[in-house]
Amino acid sequence: MGRKMHPLSVRWWLAHFTALGAVFASLSLDVAGASERKETEPTSTNRLVKESSPYLLQHAHNPVDWFPWGPEAFEKARKEKKFIFLSIGYSSCHWCHVMERESFSNKEVAELLNKHFVCIKVDREERPDIDEIYMTALHVMGGRGGWPLSIFLTSDAKPIVGGTYWPREDQKIEGETALGFKSVVAKMIELHRDREKELQQQADQLAELTQQALERASRGVALVELNRGLLASAAEGLKEDLDPVYGGIGSATRRHRGTKFPMPAALGLLLQYAEREKDAELMGLVTLTLEKMALGGIYDHLGGGFHRYSTERTWTVPHFEKMLYDNAQLVELYGRAYAIDPRPLYGKVIRETLGFVRREMTSPEGGFYSALDADSDGKEGEFYVWMPEEIHKALGDEASATLFRAAYGVSGHPNFEEKAFILRVPRPLAEIAKEQKLTDAELEQRLETLRAKLLEHRNQRKRPFLDTKVLTAWNGQMIAGYALAGQVLKEPDYVRTAEKAADFVLSRLRTKDGRILRTYNTRGDGQAEARLNAYLDDYAFLIHGLLNLHDATRNKRWLDDAKRLSDVVVRWHGDGERGGYFYTSSDHEKLFARPKDYADGAQPSGNSVMAENLVRLWRATGNDKYHSLAEKSFKQFAGVLKANGSALPYMAKALASYLDAKGKPAEAAIRKEEAKPTGDPRKSGAVVKLTASAEKPSAEGRQAIAITLTIENPWHLYANPVGLKSLEESQTTVRILHHGKEIAAQVDYPSGKLVKDNTVGDYLVYEGEVRISAQVIRPKDADAPLEVEVHVQACTEKECLVGAWLKTSIK
Repeated sequence: MGRKMHPLSVRWWLAHFTALGAVFASLSLDVAGASERKETEPTSTNRLVKESSPYLLQHAHNPVDWFPWGPEAFEKARKEKKFIFLSIGYSSCHWCHVMERESFSNKEVAELLNKHFVCIKVDREERPDIDEIYMTALHVMGGRGGWPLSIFLTSDAKPIVGGTYWPREDQKIEGETALGFKSVVAKMIELHRDREKELQQQADQLAELTQQALERASRGVALVELNRGLLASAAEGLKEDLDPVYGGIGSATRRHRGTKFPMPAALGLLLQYAEREKDAELMGLVTLTLEKMALGGIYDHLGGGFHRYSTERTWTVPHFEKMLYDNAQLVELYGRAYAIDPRPLYGKVIRETLGFVRREMTSPEGGFYSALDADSDGKEGEFYVWMPEEIHKALGDEASATLFRAAYGVSGHPNFEEKAFILRVPRPLAEIAKEQKLTDAELEQRLETLRAKLLEHRNQRKRPFLDTKVLTAWNGQMIAGYALAGQVLKEPDYVRTAEKAADFVLSRLRTKDGRILRTYNTRGDGQAEARLNAYLDDYAFLIHGLLNLHDATRNKRWLDDAKRLSDVVVRWHGDGERGGYFYTSSDHEKLFARPKDYADGAQPSGNSVMAENLVRLWRATGNDKYHSLAEKSFKQFAGVLKANGSALPYMAKALASYLDAKGKPAEAAIRKEEAKPTGDPRKSGAVVKLTASAEKPSAEGRQAIAITLTIENPWHLYANPVGLKSLEESQTTVRILHHGKEIAAQVDYPSGKLVKDNTVGDYLVYEGEVRISAQVIRPKDADAPLEVEVHVQACTEKECLVGAWLKTSIK
């Protein structure tokens, strides 16, 4: 750990109020302004008014003379021999809002800060590099992390002391006085006046210890064999902390009490490991987690999407922020679970979450916004919670309100602050259906109608603040989620949404030299701009999204873009000597530490995702360059994987893919081999004949088309609808085209013949001669022929031919 810290007489003060922020933020204090926000006209304006970050703009009218991070602030501090007060937060952070209302909007506090300090405000989502360094410094000091992160610095940006949230005034806690922010500021003024030299020594040592903490995992390459034992260790370590009653990952030693985050990276490893090892017990715990989250209060049952985390064990009471990165990762997680086990609940969660993202988090250009606040009207959760009488009033009749309340747990003691209800599904809906003498489908149909009414009513409330900045990293995650959802749910529109977002990022946030920028938003003066050099996670997550798009579309463009961006990462972020990647580029602003992120928490690290990307590129292209780079990354972090594998679950999942791929031909080689002639396999068109005719168009251009399919005996086609989800891709499908572009058509398919199959399930087929009718509005150039295309797959009880598109034209 380097030199021991000098035993200063000021250390008691430093240690004392370093820990206070975490104490205050963890308590439900009745502090002034915590629940009320007074809407007043701004009387001050500071430099933040020119920024594009919504979080910085929220502070643009504070009386505090805020600077954005940059040389102007540090030059002023050096010139005037002042310390710096650094405040780091983000737009949807509840306690950031509280501290802004209590302290940063207070003229008395502002006068103290402006007179004695240079004050810098940072959006952690725009500058995660700064946040990571000073959060690590807080941990080195012995403090607990959280936001707002409040740090006092020397004029050369070295940390002196810090905390998280402080209320403005001193507070009595268990009979003792805990310093409020005014007292903390006063104490720092006193120490700066009387002990400046000692504080500078303190800062030098803290900076050194922080640098060591950030670089600990990447100093050397451990001689650890890359094998499946590393995966088992990571998975088993996480399995021990899975809650057997409510699901989720929490401390088993604390009986899973306290805060629970969804942790998609960890659950992704456990899902993959359980499937590969056929571990029914582990798969059951993962399934339990996915179900409990989807049925709990952390999930928005009216609007779709997940809140940031649960404040307690049962997933009932969330912290109400909605973050793009959580919902992106959870869509992908539920999508991968659906691919293994297509449960209707998983599909519902995916569709509703993507519906929320499309409705509330998508820009007109196709990029995705960052976050929705937890607060509205200065109160956390106010937008989402319900009183029973409000439900009755909104639904309009007693029977509907009673049914809805039974389904979503609005009865008994309120579950939110003892005064309101968070919607959840406390017992199986099948039980309620039975009580109401309804089928499951009938109940769901009724609840869907009631949810829509309540959502419309909820939308009349004052909405939470929407952070409209577009971050490359989080957009990459959402692109990945949309692409995978489209692939597993067979929803082409989801894939098109992913493609539109990828086009937006690559066109608006890519520079002429092929590098990526971090953020895109509109400045305070109304001008849109992309800015800030991208970080490792921006590249890694975007490449991940492009690779998912390539998997969903097989469009070579996305693979080529992924390769180009990977080359940029290797050049500007790579550690050629030891492997792995630095969080910042080699030409980035020089801070006192340059870390390699590797821990997988609420989001996976850039190094973990990049390792998986390299494995996927190796598999997709057969280029051994990617194999070597992936292997070098795994070796760089193998020591951490061995010592504490559960802290790197995404890295472990990537290693599993690497080990599975060793010795197997690349996908490119497989596709090339599959493309080789292997005789002349019969296609379905060999046993099915298509004919079509059309009536004369009406004056409005409406035209009826008759389509006939003649099927040879003993072959059959799959009907439309086929009646079995696993066969939907193979069902008979008609499309009408004009000049090669599909036009709208109303197609009436005949009913099929029922085939009972005890193995795969019952389905419907066509046999013999099949007549299909269609109606179109003929395009204006009516003389041009229309093309009729029909997708068919011919099968018998013993074999299926290759599916084919049959084509003919009509005038």
